[in-house]
Amino acid sequence: MTSVCLYFKVHQPYRLKKYSMKGVDLSYCYADATADSASIHFLADNSYLPANKIIREQLLAQQGKFSVSYSISGTVLELLRKHRPDVIASFQKLVDTGYVEILAETYYHSLSSLHSKKEFRRQIRQHGTLVKELFGIHPAVFRNTELIHNNALAGEIADTGLRGILCEGVKRILNGRTPNKLYSVPGKENIGLFLRNAQLSDDIAFRFDDVNWNEHPLTAEKFADWLQIHPADTSVINLMMDYETFGVHKKPGSGIFEFLEALPAAILANNDLIFSTPTEILDKNNAEDSYDVPATASWENDTTDACLWCDNMEQNKTLKKIYSIENMVLNCGHEKAIDMWGRLQSADYFYYMSEESSKRTAYKYHNPFATPEEAFQNYSNIVADLEIALIENEIRRRKRTPAKASFINTIL
Repeated sequence: MTSVCLYFKVHQPYRLKKYSMKGVDLSYCYADATADSASIHFLADNSYLPANKIIREQLLAQQGKFSVSYSISGTVLELLRKHRPDVIASFQKLVDTGYVEILAETYYHSLSSLHSKKEFRRQIRQHGTLVKELFGIHPAVFRNTELIHNNALAGEIADTGLRGILCEGVKRILNGRTPNKLYSVPGKENIGLFLRNAQLSDDIAFRFDDVNWNEHPLTAEKFADWLQIHPADTSVINLMMDYETFGVHKKPGSGIFEFLEALPAAILANNDLIFSTPTEILDKNNAEDSYDVPATASWENDTTDACLWCDNMEQNKTLKKIYSIENMVLNCGHEKAIDMWGRLQSADYFYYMSEESSKRTAYKYHNPFATPEEAFQNYSNIVADLEIALIENEIRRRKRTPAKASFINTIL
């Protein structure tokens, strides 16, 4: 019996204002509240709510035979709470069916796993607290930002008590082996690895509406047949994709919602296939092989380390800068400053600085910058401004200036 593990990533960053640093502006706020509101309403109406409606109908219709998992970042949960609490309620209704698992992740969809163990753990705890508050769930399985993974990182995650990790099934690492089984981490038998089946996942996430694809149009029945013909020793097929695939990356006119609605029944029509959540798989299965990843890999690459987030000088400069002020931020005593620093860690901002970001039209709806260079300059100005604010705050603190005169309070 083969388990189909269907997982969706739900994340949106805060939108940043376009900002040319011209000295210190005491009243300036980095977040673009108008853009945040417009973006989250667009996503709610075009993707989240219609997709949630279909998922809930199918969860109830299949009477326990269908299940899904979600990884929902802290930033998108904050934005939904503020602008669209009805979407939060719809996710809660999904969880209430008993057939949905919520996964752990970094609160801000950050790259902290590569730059600060302390911050990485802080964000996992912070995200877990919010998930418990909203959904009554203690996450047991972890999804790192963009499936960034390596052996040392897996050890860090195992030490937090989490039981499993979602990561990419990288061909060069698999070296001819299948991604379709539960793997272990070398030297860490207490944590399981779920490897994304890139081919099948991307058939939906990227190729679904490509009229030049030789498999177009893709129907739920055809896709289910592809799952069924996998080798007999296949134990789990992990399908992982952005939730915005439904209604945003793939428009309603492409038939993507009809595909989603028909998929559960099409898969369950085969008696050799069942749906399972990651925790259910861990409860029933032992790892069958070891997945050795000494160097960092992610879902976006098959050859280089987390390439789209740190492949050029501008990205590496800004990553180095934002994490260099960690101690200054954490020691400043201002929760709003710590939260702002966390928000600025979202991987999206570094993605905007990559050449690849300007080529993917499906992802431009939340990128306000025309070029990677513009994104780099804007981000650099904001981080420099925050650093100046922190320095001046420390100077005033040492002089025992009353808190109300603190520079940091004027911009937060």
